[in-house]
Amino acid sequence: MKTSKAGADSIKSREGLRLKAYPDPATGGEPWTIGVGHTGPDVYPGMVISADQADDMLRRDLEKFERGIERLVTVPLTQNQFDALVSLTFNIGLGNFGGSTLLRKLNARDYNGAADEILRWNRAAGKVMPGLTRRREAERNQFLTA
Repeated sequence: MKTSKAGADSIKSREGLRLKAYPDPATGGEPWTIGVGHTGPDVYPGMVISADQADDMLRRDLEKFERGIERLVTVPLTQNQFDALVSLTFNIGLGNFGGSTLLRKLNARDYNGAADEILRWNRAAGKVMPGLTRRREAERNQFLTA
């Protein structure tokens, strides 16, 4: 499965576009981020990219998370469920998702329980973040939309 255009657009809206690298809001440092939520060893303080480069980075990043969802989820998903999970894992990481109660409930076909688990991922550095709370509510609603 691939992220739909609407799914990619929702990720762009949630992440925003920043053409100059910025520090993690929770830590004030690592991980540095650029473009549409792109992090990694290739991102460093002072880095500047173009909008086209940001689109290329997002496309490659989405492929990684799409493959991860395909590998970890063993039950059928609707396009909106898939898109919501790509958005979530884009933000929390596949490792965190892979060991989560959310994934366990989802693979047990408890779709509503899995949707509710999305809301639990609203902390950064141990602190509840209002922006993450809003994002998780939007991802949950996307997951539950037919």
